[in-house]
Amino acid sequence: MITLLAALTVAPTASAATPKKFYVSLGDSYAVGFQPVVGSTRNGFVDQLPGLAKSRGYNLKVVNFGCAGASSEAMMEQVGCNKAALGLGATPYPKQTQLAAATKFIKANRSKVALITVAIGGHDVTSCVSAADTIGCVIAATAAISTNVTAAAKALRAAAGPKTKIVGTTYFDSVLGAWVKPGGAGGKSLAELSVVAFQSLINPALKKAYVSSKSSFVDVTAATGAYGDLKVFENLAPYGLIPKPVADMCRLSYYCDKGDIHPRTSGYKIMSKMIVAELPRLK
Repeated sequence: MITLLAALTVAPTASAATPKKFYVSLGDSYAVGFQPVVGSTRNGFVDQLPGLAKSRGYNLKVVNFGCAGASSEAMMEQVGCNKAALGLGATPYPKQTQLAAATKFIKANRSKVALITVAIGGHDVTSCVSAADTIGCVIAATAAISTNVTAAAKALRAAAGPKTKIVGTTYFDSVLGAWVKPGGAGGKSLAELSVVAFQSLINPALKKAYVSSKSSFVDVTAATGAYGDLKVFENLAPYGLIPKPVADMCRLSYYCDKGDIHPRTSGYKIMSKMIVAELPRLK
């Protein structure tokens, strides 16, 4: 009896003591945790985040509206999302756009939403990899990103209210992996141009769009070493001596070995940690 009473009086765990709140995710294949061969997974930053957020006092339940393949325009205007493109366990929204479905949920649960993340814009520039004028293509795509993401961020802020944490994220510069692809100087030139595209065009536009709605922006490109010195080399099997920023992308994404821009599970975890660091500590 004494043992039973003692067990009943033990303090509740942090997760049990903290009321569950919603974590709402919007975006593209990064948001659904896409990885080559398997498709949508639970290895993405969205599904890794709740476990990491517990250390800051959060007990989060994911509500994911992400749609693989979505551009910033599609998030705003495309009605519905193919079931195969949704995140695992996501609820379909066949008669609404992604943004409309998310803002409707946020408005209905405003007091229970603790975090909103947006990962969008990558598919706006994907075709630029094969464009004759890579930077010209990115400049044109960035204009659309700026317009659409600014409007989306403001709609999310209006739905969530002034205090809810909204975090926009950018991408890995996986195209640095073109350095190790067959084609010699062409691949190296594309890798170099990808850095310019992210550092001077894509990321400044995304940051400005999110800041306009008093949201946070995490520069995953910078945090994963993409802006490092391409004249600093290291050995990485099976590629041999390659620039360190390229080696970092080979380790964190699938571009070097599979030609796929998506992160490995360890890469997605970096994104999760960066977003969690933006959350106000509850304990």
